Amino acid sequence: MLVATRKVFSAVRTHSRSAHIPARNVHLTFPTAFPPIVPARRSLSTSFPAMFALTPFRGAPGSAPPKTFSRQGELPRLPVPTLEETFPRYLKSLEPVLRQKEELGQLPSGATAASELQKRAEWAQEAVKEGSLARKLQQRLIDVDRTTPDNWLDDRYWLQKAYHEWRVPLLVNSNWWLMFRADPNTPAADLELGKVQPERYGALTPSEDFSVALGAKEWKGQQWGIRRATWITGRLLEFKRRLDHQEIMPDASRSSAFCMHQYTRLFGVSRIPAIPHDWNTATPHPTVARHVCVMARNNFYQVEVLGQDGVTRPLEEIEKAFTDIVEDAKKADGDAVGILTADDRDTWARAREHLLAISKVNRATLGALEDCLFVVSLDSSVLPNVSGHPEPVTTATPASVDAHARNIAGAGRGGHNRWFDKALSVVMEPNGRGGINGEHSPCDALIPSIVIDFALAEPAPEPGQPFPNSIAPAGPAGATASWKKLQWELDDKAHASIASSAAAARQLVSTSDIGMLWYDEYGAEWIKKVAKQSPDAFLQMALQLAYANVKGYQSPTYETASTRVFKHGRTDVIRSFSNEAYEFVRAVREKKPASEIYRLLSAACQSHNAQTRAASTGKGFDRHLTGLRLAYNPEEDGTPEEACEAGARILLGDELLGESQTWKLSTSGLSSGLRFCGTGFGSGFEDGVGTNYLAGGQLLKFGLETKHSPMNSKDPTATFSKALVDALRLMKEMCEKEAPAATEGETKGKL
Repeated sequence: MLVATRKVFSAVRTHSRSAHIPARNVHLTFPTAFPPIVPARRSLSTSFPAMFALTPFRGAPGSAPPKTFSRQGELPRLPVPTLEETFPRYLKSLEPVLRQKEELGQLPSGATAASELQKRAEWAQEAVKEGSLARKLQQRLIDVDRTTPDNWLDDRYWLQKAYHEWRVPLLVNSNWWLMFRADPNTPAADLELGKVQPERYGALTPSEDFSVALGAKEWKGQQWGIRRATWITGRLLEFKRRLDHQEIMPDASRSSAFCMHQYTRLFGVSRIPAIPHDWNTATPHPTVARHVCVMARNNFYQVEVLGQDGVTRPLEEIEKAFTDIVEDAKKADGDAVGILTADDRDTWARAREHLLAISKVNRATLGALEDCLFVVSLDSSVLPNVSGHPEPVTTATPASVDAHARNIAGAGRGGHNRWFDKALSVVMEPNGRGGINGEHSPCDALIPSIVIDFALAEPAPEPGQPFPNSIAPAGPAGATASWKKLQWELDDKAHASIASSAAAARQLVSTSDIGMLWYDEYGAEWIKKVAKQSPDAFLQMALQLAYANVKGYQSPTYETASTRVFKHGRTDVIRSFSNEAYEFVRAVREKKPASEIYRLLSAACQSHNAQTRAASTGKGFDRHLTGLRLAYNPEEDGTPEEACEAGARILLGDELLGESQTWKLSTSGLSSGLRFCGTGFGSGFEDGVGTNYLAGGQLLKFGLETKHSPMNSKDPTATFSKALVDALRLMKEMCEKEAPAATEGETKGKL
């Protein structure tokens, strides 16, 4: 779920409006055809029946299941593609951008899309010549690959360039969020089903006052929230225990193993602000990190959840600690030091250094937060929708789910009661409505979604009922896991920093429009059986159509492709705005016959599937282009103008490269998400859309984030949701008319 706008060198922030290039091959002096693509199931595929961590071992009776990291040695390294492979793929991706620009009259006078593309093809020919600067940059990348232990991109560039040099606040801009489905017996289940209005649990009134920003002090139904927070804490600790003992089955598809390294970057990892770029902590040794940190009304607490032997403390004791903490937090609100993590990274880095300089107490508290296994944020009320919030676009969408999303994102309470630097934070409201919020740099959101799916697989026992001993043994009656309140020593400057960061967070979240769309008129099963398309590709085309209908044009689009088939692999880019997607959307908007539209939809989906396979198996080109540009050294290679003359114009002298990486539509697909209410991440542009979607068999869930901006309508997320529903309905009607009839076997179980 990578927020796509933080790509290196994506400096051009203009609209990508484009037009028509006659279908033809660009003539280059090197091969233009893609090499054969080995089929492999993508790690973000919507077709998985269950998340990886729940996959049972199906080996021969009596045989031992493979250990979690047993297949790491067989993983290949991420390849450095050749220039002859990358440039044709890149040029092909420019065709729809240029076609649209021609159609909208945005090309230079006298230029055509074909002539602009041919010019860049000539630059590509210059780049692949022997002795060119592009060749030298390629050789430098090969040397990087030869001198890094696991992965040229991940080991040398990725964390710093994609995340740690990005100085904007993590709140909304970078952190991802995921909301839990309710336990069936909790009050949160009533909210999810629309039976109870959120106002029953308290209201949020915008105010400068910290206590109001935190929400009402009702704690109504707190036994449900504390019980569920305890249970999820126990389940997460159980996953960690299995991971430490290598009892988690290694993720794999039929054709290959997947890298498991990112699982080691979830528990106990924090991002540390610094200038000019941030850092991630190393994973603490298990004997060091035995605690979680709890936040309640901006107060901070440390709870020992593992014993000296690394065994999980009895859940009854952890629950008692959480209960006692809530009672302590009712006495007074804390100093809101956590709001500093919601500010821009330079401001937070300076504020943190000041905290460390004025007191050793602050070092101890920061150390406890940065070393803890994860954070648990216990909120004191259930966040409702704000006054005037638009009604759900579909009857399937719960009335409270937008407030649920805003709360887990951290936006609903203006960034209070959160620690955004933590790789994993559990957020829980008093009625048991909850979710997780994660800092994106240590691992991609797929990994924590797998972990939390494991945690949610077993419902929490109702309050008052005993916890099963399968997770942690029962302790002595009335015993409490060791806990203590973490202290801060603040001076006037620290208080001023907190107030300033709180104001900045309020301003940031006031521009963010977060919402959810649940669509139940069909799902992934219908898409496969009736529409005869890949669900992921089909939904990408629906997003293309919706964006075009809202904005009047299409945009370069980012979709995450996981490269976990390689050692320490992270992601590459699927450019969903393809020639075929452009043709499909134009045919719909021009009201072409249904038969033609279906043919073009099928072509667009097939093209998208091919891109997905290529990007996931080391044949993407965006990361390679970024690596080549990072290998450029002006002190050695001359000014950009001189570098262009030396054969690197296609890399360093063309604003269209930056424009083609300006992802106004940033997207990612996850699992079917049966245990999730939704997921989301922010858009990086005033007129952009950030969306993560869950393609269930019968229910589609889209998490959406847009901006309140003069460039958008009054309710931009609701506007996009309506356009997306229209697109999904139109595509359904068209497919039912024109798709090949399903066979009897395919029809079985059809909606």
